[in-house]
Amino acid sequence: MNEHELKREIGLFQATMMVVGVVIGSGVFFKPSSVFGGTMAPGLGLLAWVVGGIIAVSGALSIAELASAIPETGGLMIYLNKLFGEKVGFLFGWTQILIYFPAMDAALSVAFASQFTSFIDVGPAGQKVISIIVLIVLGLINLLSAKNGAKFNAIATVAKLVPIAVVIVGGIILGKTHTFSPIVSESSSFSGFGAAMLGVLFAFEGWISICNLGGEIKDASKNFPKAIIFGMIIITVAYLGVNIAVLNTMNMEEIINSPKVVSDVSEILFGSFGGKLIAIGILVSIFGCLIPFLLSGARLPYSLAKEDKFIFNEFFSKLNKNGTPANAILVQLVLAVCYIMTGTFDTLTNLLVFVTWMFIFLGIIGVFVLRKNHKDLLKEGNYKVPLFPIVPIIGAAGALYICINTFINTTGYAIYGVIVTLVGLPVYMFIEKRNKTYAK
Repeated sequence: MNEHELKREIGLFQATMMVVGVVIGSGVFFKPSSVFGGTMAPGLGLLAWVVGGIIAVSGALSIAELASAIPETGGLMIYLNKLFGEKVGFLFGWTQILIYFPAMDAALSVAFASQFTSFIDVGPAGQKVISIIVLIVLGLINLLSAKNGAKFNAIATVAKLVPIAVVIVGGIILGKTHTFSPIVSESSSFSGFGAAMLGVLFAFEGWISICNLGGEIKDASKNFPKAIIFGMIIITVAYLGVNIAVLNTMNMEEIINSPKVVSDVSEILFGSFGGKLIAIGILVSIFGCLIPFLLSGARLPYSLAKEDKFIFNEFFSKLNKNGTPANAILVQLVLAVCYIMTGTFDTLTNLLVFVTWMFIFLGIIGVFVLRKNHKDLLKEGNYKVPLFPIVPIIGAAGALYICINTFINTTGYAIYGVIVTLVGLPVYMFIEKRNKTYAK
């Protein structure tokens, strides 16, 4: 095979499990307290999860049409290239390569190490060591091949769904609190609902990164959209089930004041053993979430370098004998280790939610651009977003809401995110000038 050509060896089930795996990480276990703390009412809290699910699914359904029309490695970056110009696509790729993927790798690894202290207290230094070891192990798995990484992720994803299912069933059957009313309380507010929505949408964050694997999925024009849709449906049902179980087991005050809601629910339902079980489930969940982030993150610099649109093109576009972009994976790991050592978990994750949703908004709008200006890409039999234009409008409105709300409530992060993005402009200009010089 060509040393610059990726293998299409990821099937529908594996791709679906990667969507589930990359989204379900720690949010479902830790966000119920902030969501219900924002809404101050059980009914409004559940509504926030429903609305968040609708926005996320609407966005996924919309982006899936782009994935079907443009089933190429690079995902949203490639879609933005074709629909809005290469400069916009490069800026998205720039923020993802330098910050988003390595920072999320670092954040998830730190979360894994922190949860690991439920069994062994290793101290701050030991947690950093564990975080780095986890990254190295998963990096080696992904270096073997995309197929191995995808298979391992599918196993981890199925495993993480087991404790979630146990909590849902146990909470619904054994729970005795039944905290489902009122729908709205005197303490509820519009701003509080907005804060709750940010928590919900953080829990759904990550699905867009699967678009980076379009060039490695079998029969991508059909299987890729199906994987996104099936995966998001599974996630939404799981999130609603967990929160219903929580409300059926704990009262509002307990939920709001609990830093580990699902673990506490498990202890109430099943005793101390249940708490340990959920702790293991969270470890598996985070571990499984890391796999697709590592797998898909390295595909962005590879895709850019293959087209001579990045720095050190030969280095980043080279594949190893197993057909994986080894150099890109190694660089991602190095950056992730640097982020682990800096300990900027909250700052980086808040920043990147804002930056990523700016580009997701453009991607959803891209469906309208695709249908109007790129009819040559609309082939017969390709997936098309249902209920057009209602679904893309819902997704775009939700994405815009996230950006505006972040800018109002965390202005510093938003401004910094814009600055980091714009720094990519001179880099893009340098690359363009270099390529023109070589072309002469």
